[in-house]
Amino acid sequence: MDFTFPKIIQGGMGAGVSNWRLAQAVSRIGQLGVVSGTGLDQIFLRRLQDGDPGGDLRRALSHFPFPKMAQRLLDAYFIPGGRKEGEPYRCGSTHTLDPKRQPLETCILANFAEVYLARWGHDNPVGINYLEKIQLPHLPSLYGAMLAGVSVVIMGAGIPLEIPGALDALARHQVASYPIQVTGAAAGAGFRIRFDPAEFIEQDGTLPELTRPVFLPIVSSDILATIMLRKANGSIQGFVVEGACAGGHNAPPRGGMKLDAGGEPIYGPRDACDLAVMRSLGLPFWLAGGQGSAEALRAAVAAGASGVQVGTPFALCLESGFPAQIRRALIDSALAGRAKVMTDPVASPTGFPFKVARLAGSLSEPEVYAARTRRCDLGFLREIYLRDDGSIGYRCAAEPEVAYVAKGGKADQTVGRKCLCNALMANIGVAQRRGNGFAELPLVTLGDDVVGVGRFCTAGYPDYSAADVVRVILG
Repeated sequence: MDFTFPKIIQGGMGAGVSNWRLAQAVSRIGQLGVVSGTGLDQIFLRRLQDGDPGGDLRRALSHFPFPKMAQRLLDAYFIPGGRKEGEPYRCGSTHTLDPKRQPLETCILANFAEVYLARWGHDNPVGINYLEKIQLPHLPSLYGAMLAGVSVVIMGAGIPLEIPGALDALARHQVASYPIQVTGAAAGAGFRIRFDPAEFIEQDGTLPELTRPVFLPIVSSDILATIMLRKANGSIQGFVVEGACAGGHNAPPRGGMKLDAGGEPIYGPRDACDLAVMRSLGLPFWLAGGQGSAEALRAAVAAGASGVQVGTPFALCLESGFPAQIRRALIDSALAGRAKVMTDPVASPTGFPFKVARLAGSLSEPEVYAARTRRCDLGFLREIYLRDDGSIGYRCAAEPEVAYVAKGGKADQTVGRKCLCNALMANIGVAQRRGNGFAELPLVTLGDDVVGVGRFCTAGYPDYSAADVVRVILG
């Protein structure tokens, strides 16, 4: 696990904002480029159905070590020239505790292709970021990324105590398992997913030698970092310490979800990470959340950090996965002083606070959100629960209220919940089309640091590159 610690880690922003183009651009210039693994299997299938413009995915798959698996997926989902205008995407099977083979293969291939493309044309490390909350795809996704030579795995939105052990096993092509949270199950019930690489390795294929990636969990406090070091089932190489001003999911405030007059969670001194404790742990760490400036980098290093993780400035650069119209609208708003990011306590079905950026015509507008028909057809953020008869069920607080309540959920838990799965796909230009011609709408997440985008561009020259972000932050 030879790894040169960078000053800048580019945030792994999902779904598809931190794509392979962005990660490649950052890694090429000597910092750590990171792709997002969130929803990557569905993004991959939609890109294939759009005809794989440029042929990049097919180029990556031509280097996949198990060609029969790659061909099965191409035969099933690749549409030469792309699907017809307005035609809905075919979705792969949702993930379950007892998965079919197809979604597992899709995870392996999608993660391989994204990392392979991010690594193409240079020899510098590339990382991948996952949400611990989306547990079911973890193992096949990790294996696919490792087959492509991923150097770093970063994971937040939970406490991933058993990811280190899974990385150890997968690096040896051995069986890995991972504990799954099941609501209503007794402590120690032992629900786990299991993944055996031997079931996917083709008989006539050459078994590639794998390197165990560096593992950097995202923590919000020194207490969580200490727990990780004490209880993890394998080695941890460092931490990303993320504050509440970062985009995406935030850790809930310690001591309960109290809201201010604007309806946002109140964070206080108890939520601050003690950097003296972090230094005493003896591992490198990077500060995240509002760190997109040269001053922030200098302060982080002075406090003992190895550097910073930066998301929002990269999210708005040319290489990110946002379509030009969304990226430009967000930049224009920030430069004009109109940018607004709210920490929404209920938007995410996970129950974690979620940063929502105001964008005209998106689900950030109450009337637009109210007009959307509730549905859950991707299911990444579903809650797994134990039915009264002992069987397993799946529900999401963003699905129709009547369905959620029928599955034992409480009606008040559905209020304000937004379908992040479909919205995040819409953010990157692969919105699902519905039978009535309706297309799913975006819900953009950014960090509070969006107000500082003027460090990288001007109203006259709003477009800037990943290299510009690195140059400005390094001073």
